[in-house]
Amino acid sequence: MNVAPMWLTPSRWGLALRSALSAGVVVAAALALGAAALLFVLDRALLFALDEAATSRAADIVAGLRTDSPADLDSQLLDTDQRITLVQVVDSGSRVVRSSADEPGLPVTGIQPPPGSEPLRGLVTPGADGADLRVTVQGTRGVGGDYSVIVAASEEPVEATLATVGGLLAVGAPVIAVVAAAATFKLVRRSLRSVERIRTEVATISSTDLSERVPVPRPRDEIAALACTMNDMLARLQSGHAAQRRFVADASHELRNPLATVTAALEVADARPEILDQELIRGTLLPEAMRMQLLVDDLVLLARADERGLPLRVVDVDLDDVVDSEVRRTRPGDRVTVKAEVTPVRIRGDADQLSRAVRNLIDNAVRYAATTVTAAVHRRGGTAYVVVDDDGPGIPEPDRMRVFERFVRLDSARSRYAGGSGLGLAIVAEIVSAHDGSVRIDSTAGGGTRVVITLPAGQPNP
Repeated sequence: MNVAPMWLTPSRWGLALRSALSAGVVVAAALALGAAALLFVLDRALLFALDEAATSRAADIVAGLRTDSPADLDSQLLDTDQRITLVQVVDSGSRVVRSSADEPGLPVTGIQPPPGSEPLRGLVTPGADGADLRVTVQGTRGVGGDYSVIVAASEEPVEATLATVGGLLAVGAPVIAVVAAAATFKLVRRSLRSVERIRTEVATISSTDLSERVPVPRPRDEIAALACTMNDMLARLQSGHAAQRRFVADASHELRNPLATVTAALEVADARPEILDQELIRGTLLPEAMRMQLLVDDLVLLARADERGLPLRVVDVDLDDVVDSEVRRTRPGDRVTVKAEVTPVRIRGDADQLSRAVRNLIDNAVRYAATTVTAAVHRRGGTAYVVVDDDGPGIPEPDRMRVFERFVRLDSARSRYAGGSGLGLAIVAEIVSAHDGSVRIDSTAGGGTRVVITLPAGQPNP
């Protein structure tokens, strides 16, 4: 297969060359249209000036014929110049009775308008030298009878002027088009240098090191805006990549501990089968297996939310029943008391996911409370509120947003079993966001932690 040379394939030309050619063609086309319009207007204006001069001369002669015979007319009225080339006075018998020419000859036109009528302008007739004449004829009644005054102007000066202007335009327009194309080529090439530097820098950035940034040109133009946007994108990619690596590392670490415990217990049971009793199963194997199952369930829910949003089975949900059920389900032991303070509130949502969010909040509150956890539900206007209070140590204000991130524990010295996996509040945030709500952390009057969920509510219960 024959491949056409690059210079014959416009799609393979550089952007600067294509822009320059496009600019040259557009400027040339605009100049051509402008030149045509200019020549047309100039032609009309020059011809109008000829007709005005001929009409003015005819009016002067008509005024003279009212008092003088053709033979007595002032000779200056019949003088010719660069525009007026012939003047004739014709009687009613079509005879030339006075003329600017030495020989009267024949009338240049046979038209004889009636006396007192408007002059006839712009009549074109061939001249003796081959050039067209523009003739103005006006009828009048004078001394000795009716006359027709004929004034002819040559179009040759008009044609010469148009030829001169057209020639200048024909020479200047290509020059202007070439200059415009060259200037466009230079400007585009100069702008593309910044784009090339950006492209080169981006090509050197690898997926393992996203800390590099593209250079931002000094002029604050569209190229600089592109560079800033690229840097913002790289910053987001770096942040997302770091979060992904941190997420994988934390998940691996969370799974390693219960898996190591189960593996060690099974190895001991394999070496000494007689110690594999109910106490080992209930005290070690089942708790660690349940811990792994809960962690995997949390990771699956978060991964599904990241991929395509948290799926919801939306039905009418009595939020007070959800909170009351979770409070009754909780077994805090002798140390902490959990109580509910609810009023009837109905919303539209996923009952299972809302139960999970409330359960995570209550379990988290029980983990850090000193004596009491309170879960409340109330409604204000079109908004439903779920408030979970505890009388624990509270959360410092700078950390109140960070605790909703994944695998975040404020007390790194706390054991993972006591402190949870660090996914509970992240799951709460995902569930609440999927219900078009919000979640925030405040402080109670006693310095404990207050978590407030706001959700859009439906019509009030009857």
